[in-house]
Amino acid sequence: MPILRSARVKTSFRLLAVAAVALATAGTARAYSFQQIADGFETPVYVTSAPGDASTLYVVERAGTIRIVRAGVVVGTLLDIRSDVWSEGEGGLLSVAFHPGYAQNHLFYVDYTDLDRDTHVVEFHSENGAAVPSSARELLFVDQVYPNHKGGQLAFDRRGLLYVGMGDGGSNPDVSIVNDPDNRAQDLSSRLGKLLRIDPLHAGAGWQMIGYGLRNPWRFSFDRRTGDLWIGDVGAGSREEVDFRPRASIGALANFGWSRFEGDITYNAKIKLQGKGKLVYPVWAYTHTLGSCAMIGGYVYRGARVPAARGRYFFGDLCSGVVWSFEVGRKGRASPVRPLPLHVPNLTSFGEDSNGDLYAVSLDGAIYALR
Repeated sequence: MPILRSARVKTSFRLLAVAAVALATAGTARAYSFQQIADGFETPVYVTSAPGDASTLYVVERAGTIRIVRAGVVVGTLLDIRSDVWSEGEGGLLSVAFHPGYAQNHLFYVDYTDLDRDTHVVEFHSENGAAVPSSARELLFVDQVYPNHKGGQLAFDRRGLLYVGMGDGGSNPDVSIVNDPDNRAQDLSSRLGKLLRIDPLHAGAGWQMIGYGLRNPWRFSFDRRTGDLWIGDVGAGSREEVDFRPRASIGALANFGWSRFEGDITYNAKIKLQGKGKLVYPVWAYTHTLGSCAMIGGYVYRGARVPAARGRYFFGDLCSGVVWSFEVGRKGRASPVRPLPLHVPNLTSFGEDSNGDLYAVSLDGAIYALR
């Protein structure tokens, strides 16, 4: 699989993408499902909307384009940087985040790997619905040695701070059987295996490290109602994990434990944990059974379209296409994790629009909406 686990997934799962989910809410059964709303995209890896405009979706295609979609139809292209993007291994154009003031300042941000496989976070200004190439301003450059574990998620919090998740940089898949052989995730002098944030509009601002000990935080999100942080960290050979940080603690340094720990078990007892910051354990972890292989972190549903799903955190797995959810409590998970009787084939991401409604992305080229 080119995005998350290049040597693991070569089999395409052709599973049902639409299946009803019966849930009880206050004693009344309500049904919802993921339903396909658009198709024909080239290796899509993310979907979102700009603030205040839920009617327009932006679909990120891994090769380096962002397509503009209305009513399920592509109506334009926001960005095309295919000539600058390396999209092999686990690289590519990996996400987009619109500034909270986008309606006024027209600023958006992308994470991609260049032709040397290095990571860039770049700001663009748009005019008439398309990026202005000359407006590109680089906010972050991270040297990468190996082709995997790039992270790539960008997201804004309610204060207007921009966050990026960086994978540990991986290893040479042809030589090393040890994950993070250079121990970058526990190295506080490295930006690999970290969660970073910045105020992109503050002149001279630098990146602040607020999390480390991450393997590959491919997707993370903020609960739009509470401001809490949810991270889906892709595991190694045994465990996948969901991590949680309450809003009040997000700015305090946290150690998520990789590569001493993988999910809820010890992975490499020889790794010494850094003593700085709070050691954070996952609120849930699952094993590689029934075809599972890689965590796809999601969102707490806060939309109006599916009242029965409100307050539940949705996430899934790349290989099996299974989607799970649980009710969110004050300290994270407040109810049993429940697999939904539906699958999204080659699930590569979830996305959220400005109304809080939820979408799922299939690497096969389709976009689904929770309805």
